[in-house]
Amino acid sequence: MLTRRAFAALAGAAPVAALAQEFPRQSVRFIVPFAPGGATDIVARIVAPGMQEAFGGTAVVVENRGGAAGMLGAEAVLNAPPDGHTITLFTITNSVLNAGLVKNPRQDPRTAFTPVSLCVTMPMVLTVANHVPARSLPEFIAWLNSRDGRSSYGSSGTGSINHLGAHLFNMRTGTRSDHVPYRGAGMVYADMAAGNVDWLVEGIASQAPQVRAGTVRALAVLARTRNPQLPEVPTAIEQGLADFEIMNFMGIFAHAATPAPLVARLERAARSAVANSAIAQRLREAGTEPAGTTADEFRSFLQAQLALWLPVVEASGVRLE
Repeated sequence: MLTRRAFAALAGAAPVAALAQEFPRQSVRFIVPFAPGGATDIVARIVAPGMQEAFGGTAVVVENRGGAAGMLGAEAVLNAPPDGHTITLFTITNSVLNAGLVKNPRQDPRTAFTPVSLCVTMPMVLTVANHVPARSLPEFIAWLNSRDGRSSYGSSGTGSINHLGAHLFNMRTGTRSDHVPYRGAGMVYADMAAGNVDWLVEGIASQAPQVRAGTVRALAVLARTRNPQLPEVPTAIEQGLADFEIMNFMGIFAHAATPAPLVARLERAARSAVANSAIAQRLREAGTEPAGTTADEFRSFLQAQLALWLPVVEASGVRLE
């Protein structure tokens, strides 16, 4: 015979299972916590139609909620009912770095959200301005050491993956360099061309056109393998920096209170979208590498990223209000 507790659990599970069968019952809000036109917005708009198709035509509507370094968009998810009809696309900043950067977080990404699926990864590239004489990573490290701290790297803002990625490079190589924050990578390239900034760690999507135009020189792809966008550029690992890898990524998250069967339904839709050959090709053209993981795989990935980056954030001394 069933105990009272077991009966109650079964009774509670039945409606949730039924909801999962019917899901989605209305359009799904796909919140991008950044302004339109950026990489996150582009990826969301590529993936959304594939998820819509997986949902049998129910609309998946991309909604931009930029501001407060992504926290306004995150709050929009937390303020919505945890029924799977409101999801978001986070980068490494929202889901990993903010866990250590934000002094008094209005939401802790580790507990406030549940991972659904890792959509794409984005390898980073280390480039130097043309006035820097180095032509390889070992030469660049030697040059930094010869400058004895009289060098600088740009970033798209304090606490960004560009900033902390360069900080991690300095930690691993024992080099020193000053951080110069900007309000976007485009401004960094202008100052590199003018000879005011020496180097940059940034995603391959924005770096590759600058490298091909001769604005900057690529020294290393910060991934395990070379990238087809810059096939001639060796990895940092090839050049003696063992296991050195820096990547940005984008993954879908839902409210932490979303029932597991609904998370599973969202996961299947996300994976189906990314597995679509046409969508995967568009994602690659946007400078990303399609992933399409399970929720459990994504959770393990996040744990590894947190283990890597939280000590770097701590060592940097950077804290955001």
